[in-house]
Amino acid sequence: MPRRNYDHYCAVSRALEVVGDRWNLLVVRELCSGPRRYSDLFADLPGISTDILASRLKDLENEGILTRHKTGPRASAVYELTASGSSLRAVLDALSIWGTPLLGERRSSDAVRAHWFALPLGRAVAQLVPEGTVTVHIGDTAWHYILSPTGISHHDGPAPHCDHEFHLDVEEAADIATGTRDLDDTERSQASRRLAP
Repeated sequence: MPRRNYDHYCAVSRALEVVGDRWNLLVVRELCSGPRRYSDLFADLPGISTDILASRLKDLENEGILTRHKTGPRASAVYELTASGSSLRAVLDALSIWGTPLLGERRSSDAVRAHWFALPLGRAVAQLVPEGTVTVHIGDTAWHYILSPTGISHHDGPAPHCDHEFHLDVEEAADIATGTRDLDDTERSQASRRLAP
């Protein structure tokens, strides 16, 4: 399929020619925390068809946003962001900030994955821990942040050594992401429950 071309001499339109197709930025979102297999991507992008996912992965690979390589004893394909693709994290973070007020109440038809809270929770974590390594657990899902004066990144799985750890449920994560609950208050409340006889 030929690439969409707006024929505008404009940086925004050029960027949208590469990542503006439906699902493209959500594929990038899924890869922000590290390499993933096709089956993992398909499972965490409810609503996408296998044909569309395959097409988007191929297009993003051709554009230099991601790379595909074989790994493991069964040589399964793994997709990973390139340096160019990783630089889109700032774009996703800006979209997350802009889109958070649009969340409203969760609809019964809305899918949810714990790791989708990584971007907004990262901002809340950075307010409490401006520098260091922080692991967040939501149910069985865990990821960690590396925070430094130059920015923040998140990665799959708990950090081997972390400065801080948060355990949340999906409701708490949603409340913190939308600003109706404070991460610091949640942590204090959990600490008092742990200390209670």
